[in-house]
Amino acid sequence: MRLVQVFVPNDSRVAVRKQLEEMGVEYLFTTEESHREGSIASFPVPSGAVDGVLDRLYDAGLDEDTYTVVTDAARANVPNADDLTERYAEMPKGNLGTSHAEIRERAEDLKPATPTYLAFAVVSAIVAVAGLLLDSAIAIVGAMVIAPFAGSTLSASVGAVISDREMVVDSATSQAAGLVVAYVGAVVMTLFLRETGFVPSELAVTRIGQVSAFLTPSLLTLAIAITAGFAGALALATDLPVSIAGVAVAAAIVPAAATAGVGTVWGLPVVVLGAVVLLLMNIVFINLAAYVALVSLGYRSSVIRSVRENTRISLRSGAYAVVVLLFIAVVVVTSAGTYQHLTFEQDVNQEVQATLAETEYSTLELVSVKTEYNGLSPSENGVSVTVTVSRTTDTGYELLADDLRAGLDGTTSRPVTVNVRFLDYQQSQPVESVERSKAFSAGSAAV
Repeated sequence: MRLVQVFVPNDSRVAVRKQLEEMGVEYLFTTEESHREGSIASFPVPSGAVDGVLDRLYDAGLDEDTYTVVTDAARANVPNADDLTERYAEMPKGNLGTSHAEIRERAEDLKPATPTYLAFAVVSAIVAVAGLLLDSAIAIVGAMVIAPFAGSTLSASVGAVISDREMVVDSATSQAAGLVVAYVGAVVMTLFLRETGFVPSELAVTRIGQVSAFLTPSLLTLAIAITAGFAGALALATDLPVSIAGVAVAAAIVPAAATAGVGTVWGLPVVVLGAVVLLLMNIVFINLAAYVALVSLGYRSSVIRSVRENTRISLRSGAYAVVVLLFIAVVVVTSAGTYQHLTFEQDVNQEVQATLAETEYSTLELVSVKTEYNGLSPSENGVSVTVTVSRTTDTGYELLADDLRAGLDGTTSRPVTVNVRFLDYQQSQPVESVERSKAFSAGSAAV
């Protein structure tokens, strides 16, 4: 519920009272003691009804610039509270959710002051680097919790939906500044750990499980970005805590930025490339998913119409146009690259499964399939595939890598480097199981 307080001049009091009574809204008028002649109307309404009720009052003659305060109401003991909540919860799209002013305020409240925002970006990157090099998922989750990127990322979608160009520009610049600062912090932290000997300089960072998880885009990382955007938008448009969705947003941003920093210090441009591509993909799809979610919830302000009606030649409008064009370019390039890589990943998985289904590899069990860049041109031939299988025999399977490579070359029409990793383990069956197996074999031979 929201408690709305508006200043009502004496000449508008009758009209305002009539509108509130027609809508079934309980209200109180309090005499206003100042230089203005009028009173304060106070009335509790559901969150989704704020805009609708105020619009009715404005249509009745109340000045839109009048003194208005909307606050949270933890408890509202009014006779028709349930009826109002049910009525406005079932309103058609376009009137659902919080008001434009409220969703703008909630998005802005997510982003702390610039010095604090940048400081938390650095701290989250440092904790993420520690988690990556320690191969600790718990430490990486800690980095996500303290990451400040939810507000700067989601506010771009909010600004686009409610036609607030200044918010869009501020969000874009904040995202860029935060990511740059996080990357620099990751580089400094990684360099400190390596040069002081806390982390061996000969460490094969690409073999660390947490690092390898953020080397290239994948369908699962794309799903994380999309669901994070939807969850963030839903939390902004409702009374749900946005901090929970903020962790999901950070999950798509912080580890990738930290991985890019680790790759820079270790002099691995392939790691940097893969992490940056993953980072761009996540940011683009978080923003798109949040925008689509807000539109589907009823926030349907037309950005194109607003630009056409309000565009003036100025430095601010020029900055807005540059941001929009850059974002569109990043969306096109990132979407094309993501689609290409995900299609390649799907072909690889299907071909690996088909190869291992052959009789000669029937004793192998597939553990994982990872695709990663091994050159600076991911769109051409700079891709390697690492297949991990488990086996219980001493058979070498010397031709498995060649068989996989031959199949992938034909399926993807791209030269692919194939690495096969074997996980060997021994198996000891219970004595009774072994004896039954021998007896069954002897019986079968006799027949």
